[in-house]
Amino acid sequence: MVDPRTVLDDLRAESDEVDALVSGPGERHWHDPTPAPGWTLAHQVAHLAWTDEQALLAATGPDRFARLLERAAADPEGFADAEAARTADQPRDRLLAAWRSGREALLEALAAVPQGARMPWFGPPMSAASMATGRLMEYWAHGQDVADALGVHRVPTVRLRHVARLAVRARDYAYFVHGEQPPAGEFRVELAPPGGGEAWTYGPEDAEQRVTGPALDLCLLATRRRHRADLGLKAEGADADHWLDIAQSFAGPAGRGRTPGQFA
Repeated sequence: MVDPRTVLDDLRAESDEVDALVSGPGERHWHDPTPAPGWTLAHQVAHLAWTDEQALLAATGPDRFARLLERAAADPEGFADAEAARTADQPRDRLLAAWRSGREALLEALAAVPQGARMPWFGPPMSAASMATGRLMEYWAHGQDVADALGVHRVPTVRLRHVARLAVRARDYAYFVHGEQPPAGEFRVELAPPGGGEAWTYGPEDAEQRVTGPALDLCLLATRRRHRADLGLKAEGADADHWLDIAQSFAGPAGRGRTPGQFA
């Protein structure tokens, strides 16, 4: 079981890292495009601010959040883009201030969620630790878009263990999103962590279906920030191989992803 305090601390660190990118080198490139089609740096921050706001609503006003889900269901493909575009139109200083205060409020709200309580979300209901993990994954993924747009290399940290774990736990969800039935058996996943050290492992050691490679690469794949062809992941077994084609750790449609060689 993940300690909520640990993942909340890591979420704060991850969001601060993204803030440093958009506040430093990103200041002069606020309206420059990022690898997400149609999204500028402003859109990336707007999306993070908006989703933090919705997570706060899920934690403090689940009935109101249920009404939001109804709106999202009416336009599952375009809802997030529309909200990002609307919020990105704000003046830069106003958006940054709202984003910073909103994420602080979310951290406080998640810390106050009783142990065992579940909050509604766009995918399955979540505990406070799961919600914080999902937010960390989003911050890391959108931070990658920002870094790619700015030509900045981010040094991967052990915070990726949350993103990698979520990618593995979301295996069956990825199949459902694609209208497929997930395999009955578990996979063995063995990942090399950033900086070396003991592998991060998931699933039974004797599983026939296996995935191995760098933890960073699975995180990039499952957040659809890199194409599989550009990563060092290896699959043993047809089911594991297919999973690497559809892996997705975020709720909602898969989107267009990235193309082979885009970041060569």
